[in-house]
Amino acid sequence: MPVDTITKPGTTTAFPKAAVEAKLRDALLASANSDAMMKGINLPADVAGQAAASVRLDSLDVVSLLCDIEPIVGFELKDHLVRAGGYNSVNQAMDHLMPRIEKAWEKNGSKGGKK
Repeated sequence: MPVDTITKPGTTTAFPKAAVEAKLRDALLASANSDAMMKGINLPADVAGQAAASVRLDSLDVVSLLCDIEPIVGFELKDHLVRAGGYNSVNQAMDHLMPRIEKAWEKNGSKGGKK
């Protein structure tokens, strides 16, 4: 899978897309697996299957996972990035959050990670 980076004109820092994506996916998968275990839901053994599985991800839980991403982007991620009501799968959360995190980075973090 090719890794895209976006460099804002006049800056030398590219959006750390691969690192953000990996950390966010790991955190979401861990949350989904934990919730599935508590509810007695059997998820597929493979990561792709787990990411696509219909598992409810609570918006408050996802907001707390954004803290895992903040050291990578270098600024605080606001809770409004997360969809109210949460998500129905890890893939749905990734598809919604990644563009929003990148947009926030372009606005806030591309100048060297200021808070």
